[in-house]
Amino acid sequence: MKRSLVLIMAAAAMVACNSKSKSEQTAEDVQKSVLTKSTTAEEATVYLTETYTSEIEPYKENDITPAASGLHIERILVDVGDKVTANQVVATLDKTTLRQQEAQLSIVEDTYNRMKPVFEAGGISEQQLVQYENQYNMQKEVVDNLRRNSEIRTPISGVVTARNFESGDLFASQPILHIMQIDKLKVMANISEQYFPNVKVGMPVDIAVDIYPGEVFEGRVSLIYPALDTATRTFKVEITVPNTQNKLRPGMYARATFNMGSKQGVMIPDIAILKQQGSNEHYVYVIQGDSVVRRSVQMGRQVEDRIDILSGVSAGEVVATTALTKLSDGAKIELKNN
Repeated sequence: MKRSLVLIMAAAAMVACNSKSKSEQTAEDVQKSVLTKSTTAEEATVYLTETYTSEIEPYKENDITPAASGLHIERILVDVGDKVTANQVVATLDKTTLRQQEAQLSIVEDTYNRMKPVFEAGGISEQQLVQYENQYNMQKEVVDNLRRNSEIRTPISGVVTARNFESGDLFASQPILHIMQIDKLKVMANISEQYFPNVKVGMPVDIAVDIYPGEVFEGRVSLIYPALDTATRTFKVEITVPNTQNKLRPGMYARATFNMGSKQGVMIPDIAILKQQGSNEHYVYVIQGDSVVRRSVQMGRQVEDRIDILSGVSAGEVVATTALTKLSDGAKIELKNN
């Protein structure tokens, strides 16, 4: 009886061992049987175009403000929407104060001229004569300033975009008028430092606005700021845009597209790239024989469904494109027929 019990236990142990062996073999078979498709990393020409968004700005703008405060505005000769040319009179100020100061200047000048012969005769000292001369010069400067401000001229050509006073108002802190030059406009773009050698003054830039879908306005780089922003690692570029048809307006939302040239890159499908959760790492599975190797990659420009790989994969290497969530570093694979 005891012998029979021993034989039964031995048989059970053998069955358990055989079962375990079969289980391990099945797991190994499952690992080897991960099916995936693949593609080859190809060398290709990558065209470097970058688009930046910004608001359209006037090429120049100016606040029309008298140099002296506390003066009444006699007349404002233009209104919002009017076109003006450089040096045009756009407003005049009340001349009452000017006439008063001119009368005072006449008195001071007369006194100074009468004191000259008195000084020459020894009636007053040189210091006293200098005081009379200083009074005359100061009063003359006051009058000259008022004369300059009796007629307010615009320093630029453009369009009146704001009028803050009416004729007869007392000039306070606000500008009388605001004028913008809009026959040409400008767009400012903050460009990544890697393109600093590519951007040149005079290079063409395509400008698009949502209000005119499909239409492209040609601008040109007119100014490159010499210093980079240390916080964003970008440099500022000014683009001048002709506006002879007056289609564009300051404040419009615009997209500026730069053609930075081209380079040779290594392209793979975007579906082959995974992102590590909780980090900025991107990686692919490179196929080597019947297994895969996980490889971190640095991504460049995306062109349709392909991405330029800056580092991590070389042209000619084969990467997995399907069943990526089932793969791990060193996993065995079996390639599907594409």
